[in-house]
Amino acid sequence: MVMSKPIACSRMYNLSPHIRGLWDALFALVSVHSGVELEIIAHAAPAPLAELWARPDMGAVFMCGYPFSRMPEGARPVALAAPVSSEAWTLDQPLYASHILVASTGPVNAVADLAAARWGWTVRDSQSGYHAARSYLAGRFAGTMKQSTTVGPLLNPSGIVAALKEGRIDAGAIDAYAFQLLSLHERDAIDGLRILATTDPLPAPLLVAAQTLPSDIATALQQSLVTLHETPEGAAALERLGLRRFSAVAPSAYDVLPQRADDADRRLGISW
Repeated sequence: MVMSKPIACSRMYNLSPHIRGLWDALFALVSVHSGVELEIIAHAAPAPLAELWARPDMGAVFMCGYPFSRMPEGARPVALAAPVSSEAWTLDQPLYASHILVASTGPVNAVADLAAARWGWTVRDSQSGYHAARSYLAGRFAGTMKQSTTVGPLLNPSGIVAALKEGRIDAGAIDAYAFQLLSLHERDAIDGLRILATTDPLPAPLLVAAQTLPSDIATALQQSLVTLHETPEGAAALERLGLRRFSAVAPSAYDVLPQRADDADRRLGISW
């Protein structure tokens, strides 16, 4: 029986054809350095991410930490590494945050206005586009927020950006690394928007492999990722994506995410 090529996919951060091309180039380097022939796929929206994360041929696929953390330990895919952005909010660790975005000329002018704002959200199992915003609000308006109009699912950061520009929502949270990529390569996409606040840094989305992937292949891919910055071509590919390096991560680091989400649900007392 011939084994299919392991897949690589940056769907979570494929914010434009140009950005996807940069990720494809990085995965091609990982493939060469690891000696593992990867099939690089798009799995483009609106194809469900859950279908991607269930594939038995995952080799290096970005996965949100929240659904990863909600899986039973024995069912989780293999954690390979997570990116370390060049932005200050990473604390030079494999962390990320969410930016609370508003329209520059919209009705939200200060954090106090967020309690009554029309919020947009991506999907309910997203840390950056759903739970980060609710945790942020719980820390400031616990027990005082009233049920208000929300808009979702908006699917991804591009959906939040579009809804803000069209005036369908007043505020929304997007992955701060996704915002960094847009700032670097698609400035027009975020014109007219501003960052009102940034949430606490938490474990970043990670590259995972399927449990069924032979361990020597997973190890080779992980080693290639965490040493990529040590080569000139790897460092250049990372820099184009606003990254310093990839770092190995402990699966247990993600256990804080459902704890924070459940706490926010209790403290807010309202549903979206």
